[in-house]
Amino acid sequence: MNGILIRWLTLTGAIIFTSYLLDGIQVRDFVSALFAAAMLGILNALFRPILILLTLPINILTLGLFTFIINALMLKMASGVISGFEVHGFWSAVFGALIISTISWLLNSFISERGTVTYYSTYRRTDRPHQRSPHQRNRLDNDTIDLENKGDDRWE
Repeated sequence: MNGILIRWLTLTGAIIFTSYLLDGIQVRDFVSALFAAAMLGILNALFRPILILLTLPINILTLGLFTFIINALMLKMASGVISGFEVHGFWSAVFGALIISTISWLLNSFISERGTVTYYSTYRRTDRPHQRSPHQRNRLDNDTIDLENKGDDRWE
């Protein structure tokens, strides 16, 4: 829950900072920016995946640059709903979406939980073959080509 609140506040800060950089984006006060960030989060969660899927051919043709247009559309939609948040013009929306996403990405990278990228491997080393289920033992015994036999060490 704290992670969502922190990301919400970073998006709010990015919106306020962008309003200082671009003349075409205006924010009345902090509360308007807070509601705009919440609306952007909701729109990005609900509509952005659908729009990405519908525009996949043009997105592939433009090598992903059409995603900026979708982000600008989300920004314009949020400005239509929130009264203290205004985006004037198409190019202000495009540049604003670019700046907001860049600033949010930078701020969120600084406040990550450990500061490192966590990845999980699909392979796991097991040193105790007797603790595997019978299905896993049969799969390893029947489907594995052992190029280097080192005793009990096996990879799943």
